[in-house]
Amino acid sequence: MFVQVFSSVAIIALVLIQRGKGADAGAGFGAGASGTVFGARGARTGLSRATAVFAAVFMLNSLALVYLGRETVAAPRTILDEVGTQAAPAVPTPDAAPVPTAPAPAKQ
Repeated sequence: MFVQVFSSVAIIALVLIQRGKGADAGAGFGAGASGTVFGARGARTGLSRATAVFAAVFMLNSLALVYLGRETVAAPRTILDEVGTQAAPAVPTPDAAPVPTAPAPAKQ
């Protein structure tokens, strides 16, 4: 959970720090001209790479948390359920034959 929260906060912070599309270095040449100066992808900065890495960590961690959280949980049980399933202690009846015991070892 810590990795999930940290990666989401990092993505939010990195996106807010980055400049918009029109604020690239080529924006001084006119509106939309930055695409022609730096190519179709624009200038690839360290901030955008870090954002991509944290996004990948976030997605992989999300899949891992879903996989680990799939285990089935037993239905909750109450004290009344426990009392109903316990067997009553065996109480010998008076007409039952005595249980034979092993003879005591002979003294020498």
